[in-house]
Amino acid sequence: MWTRAIMSYRASFVLMLVANLVVTFLDFVVVILMFRHTDQLGGWTLPELGFLYGTSGFALGTANLLVGSVDGLGERIRAGTLDTMLIRPAPALAQVCAERFSLRRLGRPAQAVAVLAWSLAALDVDWTWDRVLLVPVLLVCGTAIFAAIFVGFAALQFWWGEAKEIQNAFTYGGATVLHYPPTVFAKELVAGTVFGIPLAFVNWLPALHILDRPDPLGLPAAFRFASPLAAVLALVVAGLAWRAGLRAYRGTGS
Repeated sequence: MWTRAIMSYRASFVLMLVANLVVTFLDFVVVILMFRHTDQLGGWTLPELGFLYGTSGFALGTANLLVGSVDGLGERIRAGTLDTMLIRPAPALAQVCAERFSLRRLGRPAQAVAVLAWSLAALDVDWTWDRVLLVPVLLVCGTAIFAAIFVGFAALQFWWGEAKEIQNAFTYGGATVLHYPPTVFAKELVAGTVFGIPLAFVNWLPALHILDRPDPLGLPAAFRFASPLAAVLALVVAGLAWRAGLRAYRGTGS
């Protein structure tokens, strides 16, 4: 329904999509400008940062496309309109995620794919079968991890209606952190993305194997292949948080 509504104004849709592409590309322009003054950042080259940027941007953009509308949960709770979703014969989470679904959000993952394709062509990597396979795996798992973060932190709005900005800090803010190599951050922050919010499994840890880079934390090599496990655990925690929020929710009677 939302897609049909958007496509009824196709010129507006195209303009919004192009604007989204341009705005998101400005993030990578910042990275390019950095490399006008240096050959490496934290020991990583521009194509390697392009790989980080492309993978994290694709994961965030696809998750935002699929479940990003869940951040409007707090508004529905305040307005009392969540009650109408709870009496429909469909999962409340699916309805909240589908609310105001917008194809213009394709701009971010499309732009990220373009940067990723360029980086893969520019990288000097020995493409063994495990490295080749790890690229689509990290894209899928990264999307799942960001989707779990979207839903998990949105569930906080059942108790704290103003938690939307906390969610943004770990989704959009987390993707921005992942644009840069782990070597430019304090080890405590990197450890937090491994053992706390599992952002490192989106691209940092798999990229260490793909790009043949040393691990700044000295973790076992198995961590570089643990993105599927991290994604499953993140989705389970997000699901439990959502169910706990629904049980705690008290409707308005509307």
